[in-house]
Amino acid sequence: MRIVIQRVKQAQVSVEQEVIAAIGQGLLLLVGVGPKDTAEDVHYAVNKIRQMRIFSDEAGKMNRSAADVSASILSVSQFTLFANTKKGNRPSFTGAAPAQKAQELYEFFNEELARHLPVARGQFGADMQVSLVNDGPVTIILDTQDNA
Repeated sequence: MRIVIQRVKQAQVSVEQEVIAAIGQGLLLLVGVGPKDTAEDVHYAVNKIRQMRIFSDEAGKMNRSAADVSASILSVSQFTLFANTKKGNRPSFTGAAPAQKAQELYEFFNEELARHLPVARGQFGADMQVSLVNDGPVTIILDTQDNA
């Protein structure tokens, strides 16, 4: 899985000009699923995201986790995180998992994360418009296949 983690003051996702999910302070997650990803990747990502210390403490240091600050999560599926741009000018997305597998793991990821934090969700496969106020800015890329 490839997940872009953005610390936000607020974020929302709309489909056909209707807001379908919104959060205040928390994390916007852009979630891509690869063909080799499994439930083990989901568990690894969930644990990392909820425990990663990327929220500021009273001294301004990033010492608090999403769990520590009761952060909200906005999770948005994003197959384009697996774009291959090496050849030509049009990205290839053949590196992303097939839609059925991607949707199953994306939903499982959201369910597992929701066991720990409130999770709002985008709509899998929809043309979504995402807006956010990045806090920091803090943006981190998590790749479960590159967890050395």
